[in-house]
Amino acid sequence: MAKTFDDLVNRTARKATRVRAAARTKELLAELLLSEVRKLAGKSQREVASALGIKQPSLSKLEGQSDIQISTLRRIVAALGGELDVIARFPKGAVRIDQFDDRPHRAAHPGPKELHLV
Repeated sequence: MAKTFDDLVNRTARKATRVRAAARTKELLAELLLSEVRKLAGKSQREVASALGIKQPSLSKLEGQSDIQISTLRRIVAALGGELDVIARFPKGAVRIDQFDDRPHRAAHPGPKELHLV
C-alpha cells in the first residue's frame, strides 16, 4: 500500500523538525498574494468573477494590482468564502479597525482615551 508524504515525514523526521516545519508553513500561508489565496480556495478566476458579477479579465487585473479599495478586497474575499479584517499594527500592539465593516456600526462616541488592542 502506498504511503502518504505525511506518513513518511512522521516516520523519518524528529518531532522538533516537524514543529519547525509546521510553524514555517503557517508563516508562509499568512503571506499570500490574492491570486494564491484564490487558488488555495480551489476557485478559478472565472468562478470568482462570476460571483462578483464581473468578467474574468477584470478579476485578473484586480489580482495584479498593488493598490485596491477595501470594499473591493472585501467582496473578493467574501466570494472566496472568507472574511476580511483590517488590522493596524503599532509598537504597543494591534488594533482592529471596524470602520470598513458591513456590519451595523456602533453609535459614535468621544475618542478613546487609550488604544484597545486585539
